[in-house]
Amino acid sequence: MTAFVLVPGAFTDGRIWEEVATRLRESGAEAHPVTLTGMGAHREEAGPGTDLETHIQDVLRTVDRLEAPDVVLVGHCYGVHPVLGAADRRPERVSRIVLVDTGLPRDGDPALALVPDPAVRDEALSRAGGGGWIAPPTAEGWQRWGSLADLPTDAADTADTADAADTADAAVAAVAAVAAARLADRATPQPLGTLTQPLRLSDAVFELPMTGVLCTGNGSSIGVLEMVVGLGDPHLQRLTGPRSRFFELGTGHWPMLSAPGELAGVLLRSAAGEGRRLTVRERPAYEGSFLLDVPERPRERVEHIDLHLPDAEGPRPAVVFVHGGPFPRETRPTPRDSATFLGYGRYAASLGAVGVTVDHRLHDLTDYERAAQDVAAAVELVRAHPRVDGERVALWFFSGGGLLSADWLAAPPPWLRCVAATYPFLAPLRGWGLAGSRFDPVAAVKGAGRLPVVLSRAELERPEIAATVAEFLAAADKCGADVEVVDVPLARHGFETLDHTEGTRGAVERAMRIVLGRLGF
Repeated sequence: MTAFVLVPGAFTDGRIWEEVATRLRESGAEAHPVTLTGMGAHREEAGPGTDLETHIQDVLRTVDRLEAPDVVLVGHCYGVHPVLGAADRRPERVSRIVLVDTGLPRDGDPALALVPDPAVRDEALSRAGGGGWIAPPTAEGWQRWGSLADLPTDAADTADTADAADTADAAVAAVAAVAAARLADRATPQPLGTLTQPLRLSDAVFELPMTGVLCTGNGSSIGVLEMVVGLGDPHLQRLTGPRSRFFELGTGHWPMLSAPGELAGVLLRSAAGEGRRLTVRERPAYEGSFLLDVPERPRERVEHIDLHLPDAEGPRPAVVFVHGGPFPRETRPTPRDSATFLGYGRYAASLGAVGVTVDHRLHDLTDYERAAQDVAAAVELVRAHPRVDGERVALWFFSGGGLLSADWLAAPPPWLRCVAATYPFLAPLRGWGLAGSRFDPVAAVKGAGRLPVVLSRAELERPEIAATVAEFLAAADKCGADVEVVDVPLARHGFETLDHTEGTRGAVERAMRIVLGRLGF
């Protein structure tokens, strides 16, 4: 007999698991939805000291009364924090941990600090109003906490709302608003301390078998996770072990409401040890060799930038290469010393420009604000350098750094002659919590005016990333932005060190020629 302990996310209680619990019991398992202290019917049990430790104790009490030999702890979103805390105290009683559409917290992480969008964090804290409770999001605000895809709604209300919309996009938004309103109706305030108290973990919890359930409608997928894990974060490397497994569900962030039967099936398979293992390269792609044989150039290091200098005297135009990520803090070599960015910096310098590489602090999805500040500071250093013509600068963004292009597209300064992007994310994935933030090139491109944009598109790009590129191109076409696409044949994400073919070499050469042409070469 397997007993599933089902722990809800923020602002929800055990009722959210009712249909999943029914399906599990019908299959012969035990199911124990947990309503945490202060939530739902347990609202009156909370006091000024209610915090994450209180919720960990709630889960422990449930575990301690179970007689089933196999106990599977299931946490959705915030619920993973009390789940991991409880598993760390009772590792001998837990046969598996299941994380439903959520990341893997570290020791010392408070739940609210892991929300990527600082505006969402600030807005949540503002709803606390200085008190001990955070009010749940409004119906409109729920959409910033996760995708509402496939949430059940009243068919008549949905039809009436959609019929009243002027466009297809408005109809989709109207349906989402109905779903959000239903979710808001079930929501309850959350004790502030549960979201702000750091989670304390030992290594014991990370020795337990784990399963991740990724909801593709919320932007999560095994492929994207493999790419992120492949950047070398030691914490995430734990997910590559033989006892870690993964499933995908084609639905939004609340699968217990939108796909309860499918989720119950995945939980049963998880308990049996099924699921897919991550496939990650032994060495990160950026550690390979650059696809072009370019000579070394004199390199000058100034704070967090390197300037690869051309032979030509006098101030020269500059191309600033902005890496993606998130890269772990421990990554060595750092991006500016990696084969990819050394290659680009040297290549630009060999053609007469100053090639600039940058180390910015995009170490986590919550770091986009800080990374944007680092890039802006780097640009100021570059423009002030005596070897640089500060009136002729191009910015070239890569991968997850593509979201950092939004500031420059939204309000391009006159000295910015070109923005380039290679295998970029051009809209935040839904599960990243950045929807509605300023880091959205799709929304920003309408401010680009006649600023030239050069987009290198990998033919074998991951579908989730390719979808953001398609969305960007549609938005650019609608507003008449000046976008030139360089298609890179048979190329994967990170092709500069992975795919050394005539096609990829030709594409990099063409993209560089276009960018330098925009700088007046």
